[in-house]
Amino acid sequence: MPPTGVPVQVPLVTEPMSLWASLQATRRNVLSIIPEIATKQPMVSGKTGKRWHMVMDPGAIRRMLLENLDNYPKSLVTKNLLKPAIGDSLFIAEGAHWRWQRRTAAPVFSHRNVMNLAPVMSAAAQRSIDRIRQTGPRAVNFLDEMVSVTFDVISDVTFSGDSTFDRDGVHKAIDAYISEAGKVSLFDILGAPDWVPRPGRAFHAGGVNQMKDMADRAIAARADRPSEGVPDLMDLLQVGKDPETGRSMSPSELRDNLLTFIVAGHETTALTLSWSLYLLAFDQEAQDRVRAEARALMTGETVSGDDVANLPFTRKVIDEALRLYPPAGMVSRTARAADELCGREIRKSDTVIIPIYALHRNHLLYDSPHVFRPDRWEQKPERYAYLPFGDGPRICIGASFALQEAIIILASLVANFRFTAVKGRDPEPVMILTLRPNGGVWLEAEPV
Repeated sequence: MPPTGVPVQVPLVTEPMSLWASLQATRRNVLSIIPEIATKQPMVSGKTGKRWHMVMDPGAIRRMLLENLDNYPKSLVTKNLLKPAIGDSLFIAEGAHWRWQRRTAAPVFSHRNVMNLAPVMSAAAQRSIDRIRQTGPRAVNFLDEMVSVTFDVISDVTFSGDSTFDRDGVHKAIDAYISEAGKVSLFDILGAPDWVPRPGRAFHAGGVNQMKDMADRAIAARADRPSEGVPDLMDLLQVGKDPETGRSMSPSELRDNLLTFIVAGHETTALTLSWSLYLLAFDQEAQDRVRAEARALMTGETVSGDDVANLPFTRKVIDEALRLYPPAGMVSRTARAADELCGREIRKSDTVIIPIYALHRNHLLYDSPHVFRPDRWEQKPERYAYLPFGDGPRICIGASFALQEAIIILASLVANFRFTAVKGRDPEPVMILTLRPNGGVWLEAEPV
């Protein structure tokens, strides 16, 4: 029987909040300022020192992300937050500079190249299985384990296990950067100028220069000694050229984009896997279905890249985890010019927010939206109603890579262990830079 009740969720606002209350709330959890009515309406507007609009209507979101994209750029604050770590790379570049980088990098994530990297994912899953087995049947924080296994994958597919690349050093630097610089403020959401102080944030967080130096050394070493075997992300980016201009990436552009893939790639997939394991421990029937599906295909202890297309229920679990707990729970834009969304006036400089967390739980778009129900994915939702990877021209370039990795690791782990929740240790969904399970995902893993 499916479980009664619903998995953990963010308590949303039911009463108007003052500017001071909103500031305090965002310091604890950015998502806690979303009005509960946003899960029942196509659009909600208000004023908290500045006019803002939250948009949950797929047609209006399509206009923002596709039809009138240039009118809704990423905010300067978002760029300043990330630029110290990832430069003017794909994630934050705009206009022509973004377009040529996107054209150059797109072939890197072709189906063929992503499939070629699947053995790295299966090998990382095997190492994770071995670690879990060694800990014995005791409670483990699987958030930590998922961060380890996904960092294994991203460092191996980026630098092919290059001995000049200090993976532990980069891992620590990324964690320090996210925890120190990644505290999103209400001022960020409302698009306040970047000179407005943000309490508790260090813009020049420790570890960033060290992280760049290590990546620079690895890139220089690779130029002198090319890797052998299956090309990794560095190989593919080094030889990549913009098909329109013939331009290739300079060493600094290569470094910034590789660091973008490392920072974004391992954090978001680790969270997807952590929330998926939490949900399968919550719903043992769904867990049994994932296990049976994986075991029907496996010849060893892990699934392979060739198995991914034959794991449809595992994919549904991951899609549902991304719906309930999207890694980017909210995105904010500032209108460059007047516009109209849902028949409502948007003025120049208004803040326009897509609260992806509320969009994915909107009663107008999903039946019983707070319920974990993987089989709802028998039918895909309306386009622009589901945005774990964004959409439009700037949809996440690594989405297929992330989904393949998540399916391989989740199916492999569940095939080998039964995961059960630890009473009284439910995670709390809290958004800092990403939607993390605060307190960890504490589970017991029993070999099966």
